Amino acid sequence: MIFETHAHYDDEAFDEDRYDLLDSMAENGIGTIVNATASKRTVEKSLELAHKYPFVYTTIGVHPSDCAEMDEAELKWLEEMCADEKAVAVGEIGLDYHYDEPSPEIQKKWFEAQIELARRAKLPLIIHSRDAAKDTLDIMKALHTEEIGGDIHCFSYPVEIAKEYLNMGFYIGVGGVITFKNGRKLREVVEYAPIEQIVIETDSPYLSPEPFRGKRNSSLNLPYVVEKIAEIKGLTAEKVIEITEANARKLYRL
Repeated sequence: MIFETHAHYDDEAFDEDRYDLLDSMAENGIGTIVNATASKRTVEKSLELAHKYPFVYTTIGVHPSDCAEMDEAELKWLEEMCADEKAVAVGEIGLDYHYDEPSPEIQKKWFEAQIELARRAKLPLIIHSRDAAKDTLDIMKALHTEEIGGDIHCFSYPVEIAKEYLNMGFYIGVGGVITFKNGRKLREVVEYAPIEQIVIETDSPYLSPEPFRGKRNSSLNLPYVVEKIAEIKGLTAEKVIEITEANARKLYRL
């Protein structure tokens, strides 16, 4: 069964059919889903989903774009939520310099705080990094995140950066971008990376693979990602599913 390592089923894009969609996963070959969070509100909604569906788990964390209003009280609350039996990682956390706000200084502060939260909670990290390659890697090396482990979600950097993370023992999250005409950089990373350090994801409702690019994404589109990885790696789709599921279970300690 396919293991979906990163989706956002709490998103309003699923308000009309969320439960019907989740109910259909098993019959479509999707065995496990980790719902990633971005704010206190999404943590609450994601925990609700995780407790409703045995095959759904959740991360706990505040996305860099949502960290402007964070404070110590919220950090303490996040730590309490990490004790939930369905919480399997701290994330998605990191740096996003695509927009001007929040400032890099604020993002770095709460990125570092949540890394230390993961260390205390003994949970892996789910890292979001956009247009912030150097600062993300510098912080992760300075805080010895190789001791914590985790996944670089929606990997978007060249092979040179991938090598650094792979050498630290991190997994590379691969989704629909691998099917895009302009997805050459990610295809090169997948070609280089050991299959034992690749996990698959959708980032639903975002980043639908071809031929659905621009439409709402869901875990039902993961076979398109599997097929492209299989093509690049010279493996069968079944073997890719088997290995990436094992990788995801190791990543999330399930």
